[in-house]
Order: sequence, then C-alpha cells, then structure tokens
Amino acid sequence: MKTTIIGFPRVGSLRELKFASEKYFRGEISAEELQNTAKELRSTHWQLQQENGISLIPVNDFSFYDNMLDTAVLLNAVPERYRALSLSPLDTYFAMARGYQGEHGDVKAFAMKKWFNTNYHYMVPEIEDTTEIRLAGEKPFAEYAEAKALGVPAKLVLIGPFTFLKLARFTGEKTLSDFVEDTVKAYCDYLAKLNELGVAWAELDEPYLVKDLSAEDIALFTQIYKTVLAAKGNVKVLLQTYFGDVRDCYSEITALDFDGIGLDFTEGKQTMALVQKNGFPKEKILFAGVVNGKNIWRNSYEKTLKILEQLRPVCGEIVLNTSCSLLHVPYTLRNETKLAESYQKHFAFAEEKLEELAELSQICASAQPQATEAYQKNQQLFCEDRHCSNAEVQRKVAALTEADFVRKPAFAEREKIQQETFQLPPLPTTTIGSFPQTKEVRANRAAFRKGEISEEQYVDFNKKQIADCVALQEKIGLDVLVHGEFERNDMVEYFGECLEGYLFTEKAWVQSYGTRCVKPPIVWGDVSRAKPMTVKWSVYAQSLTKKPMKGMLTGPVTILNWSFPREDISLQDCAYQIGLAIREEVLDLEKNGIRIIQVDEAALREKLPLRKSDWKTEYLNWTIPAFRLVHSGVKPETQVHTHMCYSEFADIIQDIDDMDADVITFEASRSDLTILDVLQENHFRTEVGPGVYDIHSPRIPTTAEIKTAISKMLSRIPKEKLWVNPDCGLKTRGIAETVPSLENMVEAAKACR
Repeated sequence: MKTTIIGFPRVGSLRELKFASEKYFRGEISAEELQNTAKELRSTHWQLQQENGISLIPVNDFSFYDNMLDTAVLLNAVPERYRALSLSPLDTYFAMARGYQGEHGDVKAFAMKKWFNTNYHYMVPEIEDTTEIRLAGEKPFAEYAEAKALGVPAKLVLIGPFTFLKLARFTGEKTLSDFVEDTVKAYCDYLAKLNELGVAWAELDEPYLVKDLSAEDIALFTQIYKTVLAAKGNVKVLLQTYFGDVRDCYSEITALDFDGIGLDFTEGKQTMALVQKNGFPKEKILFAGVVNGKNIWRNSYEKTLKILEQLRPVCGEIVLNTSCSLLHVPYTLRNETKLAESYQKHFAFAEEKLEELAELSQICASAQPQATEAYQKNQQLFCEDRHCSNAEVQRKVAALTEADFVRKPAFAEREKIQQETFQLPPLPTTTIGSFPQTKEVRANRAAFRKGEISEEQYVDFNKKQIADCVALQEKIGLDVLVHGEFERNDMVEYFGECLEGYLFTEKAWVQSYGTRCVKPPIVWGDVSRAKPMTVKWSVYAQSLTKKPMKGMLTGPVTILNWSFPREDISLQDCAYQIGLAIREEVLDLEKNGIRIIQVDEAALREKLPLRKSDWKTEYLNWTIPAFRLVHSGVKPETQVHTHMCYSEFADIIQDIDDMDADVITFEASRSDLTILDVLQENHFRTEVGPGVYDIHSPRIPTTAEIKTAISKMLSRIPKEKLWVNPDCGLKTRGIAETVPSLENMVEAAKACR
C-alpha cells in the first residue's frame, strides 16, 4: 500500500530555519546564506521521507514564513504599499509577514489568524481593487527542480483556489466574485507549467471544505474546479482536505474529475459514513488520513486496520496518509534524551509518524496482518496500564455543582465596587503580561536548569529583573503593572511544569508562526496543583509599588489547547481538572493581597469546532464553564482580567461576555480594530482593551497612530469601559522596541484623557 504525507515540519529538527531567519533579520547573514540553509533543510526532509519509503513526497510545503503568504506572492497578490518599498523580493515577502520600518518606508504586516482549529497562525492575504491575480512566482517550480535533481518522488503541493479566495481579505470595493476568473486562470497556468515540467501529481489543499458551506460556496467550488481540472493535462490532481469531514459537498467532490481525493478519518466525524453511504468512485484514488497529524500519541494499528477493512469493499486504490500536515507536531523524538523510554514508546512525532506509515504499509501487505511483529508490538503497547489516574482529582471533578461556576455578586455590582476600590484614571493603561525575554534572562533560566547556579542565585537574578521592570513601568507611567514573567519559559509550559500529570520535552518545538516556535507540554495523567506556582513572584512585585500589580496566570482552556492532550479521557474532564488547579492559585493570590488577577485564555477559540452545529454541544458547553470555575470564588473587590489573541471573535462574542470576567483584552491591531463594531452591536458589558498596537511586528507605533486607534475605540466603546494596552505580551520583542512603544502608548492615552 502506497504512503504519503500532506506536509512536514519546515523549521528543522533543531529550529535551524528559525535561527537562520533571525540572523538574516539582524543583518548577520546574507540572503544567499539563508537560502542555502533552506535548501539544506528541504533536502534533509525529503531524504528522511525517502528512507521511510514515502511513495509521494510533498514539495512546496516548505515556507520561510507561511504557505498562505507564499500563495499570495505566487499569485501576484502583493499590495501596493509593499511594492512601493522597492525592496528585494525576499525582503518584500518579509515586510508582508513582519511589517517594515526603515529608510524605504513604514508599513504594517498582514493580519494573522489561526489556521482553522490549530495553534498555527497564517498570514491573511490582502487583495486590493487594483490587484491583478496571475501566476507570477517561481517558488514551487524551483523547489520541484531541486527535488527532481535528488530523485524525489514528488507531488507538488499548493493551497487551492477556493480556500485561498475564502480566506483572503478584500480591502476595496471589489469582492471575491470579482477575482474568481483571474484566480482560475492563474491555477490553470500553474497546471500548464506542471505539465511542462513533467510533474506527476499536483496536490491542491482545500481545508475550507470541512467548514459549513452554503449553496453559493458549493457552486463556487464546483465552478472553479470544472475549469481548473479541464486544464490538468497529464498531471494527476489530488484534492486534499483535512481538519474534518466534507459532509456538505461530498457528492460534488466525487463527481469532479479529480484523480485522487484526500479525506480525514481522524477528525472527520462523518467521513466513514459518507464513504459507506455514498460509495467512492473506483477510478479515483482515496488518500486516507489515518495517522493523526495533530497529536503525538502512537497510532493504534488495530483501529487503523479496522478503518481500512471498512474502506476496501467500497474503494479501489487506497493510499495511507496523515490526517493533516505534520507541521503541527514536533520533528523527532531522537532529541529527547531526558524523557524515559517508558514514556517515549507511547509517542510519535513527525519522524516517527513516517515510520508508522511504513509499518502500516508493510502490515497491510502481509497475508496475516495481525500476526506481524509490528502489529503485535503495537497491540502490546495499547494494552499496558500507563498508571496515570488520580482518584482524588477525579473525585473533585465529579463533586462539582452548578454553584462552582457562578461568581457573585453580578457583574454590574462588581464593576461599581471595583471602580471605587481602584480609583483608576479614565482609559487606564496596562500591558498584557510578559516583558522582553533577553538573552540574559534565558541564560539565567538555562543555567538553573543545568544546575550551574543555585536556586538562590536564580531567584535573586529574577528579583532584580522584576524590580527593574516595575521601575520601568512606573517611569513610563503605566497604571496597572505586571511583574514581567522572567521566570517563565512559556505561558503554558511553565504552568505544566508546576502541575502534576504533565510531561515535558527538551527539543519538541512546533511552529506557531514565522520564526515563533512553542514547546507544548504533554498531558500524561490526571492534573492537580502540588504547590503555589506564581504567588511569590507576584507578591514580591507588588511590594515594590503602590500601583496595582496584576497576578498573571494562564487559563485552563488555553493550557489544554496548547498542550498535547490525552486521548483516553474527555477534553471537558481534563479542562475541569486544570481549572480546579488554577482556581487554587487564584484564591492563593487573592489571599496574599493581589487585587487584580489576569487569567489568559488566548486559545479559547482555537479548538472551536469548524461547524457551528457543534459549538454549543461539543465545546462552549465546557470551555466557558471551565473559565468561570477558575474565578467564581473570588471577592467582588478582586478584578479578574483575561486576554485573547489572533482569532475571530465576532461569532462567539456573547459567549465571551458570558465568561463573566471583569476586563477582557483582545488582539485587534492587525485586524484594523474590526472587533469594535462587534462589541458595540452586541452591547458587550465587560470592560475591554482592544490592542492599540501590534507587538508581533518590530516597528514602533507613533503616538499619533495610537491616538487615532483610541479615538476609533471611543466612538464605539464607552470611555468608562475602555482600557489601553498592546495587543499581546511583549516577550518576543526587544527592549529597544518595547520602551518607546509603551511610552508612545501612555502619551497617547493621556492626550485622549
């Protein structure tokens, strides 16, 4: 049985691409050196797949920053403000990704949004009225030439035209329909070029098909592909879907002239039923997504064989596939030297998933699959007791009542009490939590982990950082301060390390966006709090100032969504376990004099089901209560904040209000404050701080532009409910950018007062 994957992690096993890119941004290496690093990584990744017998290896899944951005450049969708910079093609590309501020001009970056239900962020293409969509770039063809020279059995991968148009942002008077014809022609030209090059397979990724589709959407998809497929020539075209099932358009997809169709049998709840009920065209190849591309647990060969047994009577040829790109899991277990084998054997990162595909292919080729050594070993693994239960934790979750999810008194009464308690000025200024993590901060943490310095030395260093941070904030004039989070490696990993039931890795990095990588912890067993996690740092910081000091925590939904979750209990039970642990921390902070407590839920929307019919029954029915569980026990004088970033909030804004926080800060700057209208239309009661500037770009916002943003906010939000803050934490920025940006923000807020 043949095998393939949808995509492979591109940052490298030790984040080589991240470090090379950042050196290029700092001017330490040339564009040629950066390109050479990228070429070496592509070669390494292809070779690894060849060694594992992958039959069709994806090419053009590599990106310097993001595949949607790559597609925009390929299709000539480069807004005029970036062209006007007159930079090199590579620097123009990075200006779109990161913004640019220098001798050639000053431009903001593209907006970022979450990629469907993942923690990966994509760059939102902008299409202006003057944009001429056409095939303009060379990237996929150049990378195919590299692969061909290395003897790689390649399939050329590209975001499909339907998903590209549906996710793009149209900035002028024209709408999607005005660009369909030119987009279709560009994809026809793309296939014509592949015919010239002798490409065997072209994969067009259309994940948008797993969302709720209207009749107009289905008609548009069909219209696009009738023309595109008529131009395919000798190239075989694979329609690849992932992150769910295609229940709205299965019959339309199978009726079109695709040579292969990729379906997700991991997250696609109705995929098997669709195939069995409607059949599958024998002349087409089914690319079956049976190896989970988003979680790190070993594949159950027994379950996978059962899926294949159900498919065989219905389908012709079947190719074993991942459920989505392996971009969403770490690169390899080979770098994990501290994780015991008793744990490691239960996990499969990207490299190990290639091995699983190879084993599954061999098992399927056997006359007696269940008798093969690989199958037997896998069966034994799944029969083991992992010793991950905690009876006391399970008892606490079972004992929860409705009262545990309700905070008293009601919001309006609390708001008055808190206004009298804090006596903050109009438009109070604050930050989201973290301050720049300098190389000295990281070195101190690394030295402590390695045992090179004592705990006393580690703590003293951090206290000095906190004291400097508090003094800096007071000098800048911020109203509500933070301690800076210098003790934290990551807003989720830090808490995981303080909780029972978690496992941690050394090098299991996953790309979040661009050069930003995260190292998600693993939920191994039942979760509980063994001891206070943040209290000593917050109490020390508060002792340095008379201004309110925010206690900084991460919420249960974000901790869960940014971890690799268990698969043997429900997400709800796991969230409530974490919620009880964070609740204990909240009450401890309050008991120790911290009067403002921020519980970040940056990832609340991230795992929202892609179909609206599942929102209330499968997600919001436990995520909103999980957050309320955390803060329902605090006094009315204690102000509870939360923060959310890089998501679309319009369709769940009422649910966010129902979280019953006192203040919510949002990412808003990259989306041009479009959330303001939503807040106004829904009579949002919670006090709110839409971000006034983008911290994911190195550019420094001027006082004037921040004043403009605040004025825009005041036209839609009552001044009594508006806070002024950046749109996310400052951890990834440098001091040289952070200080003037915050100074300009405070100056703008004072001017608006």
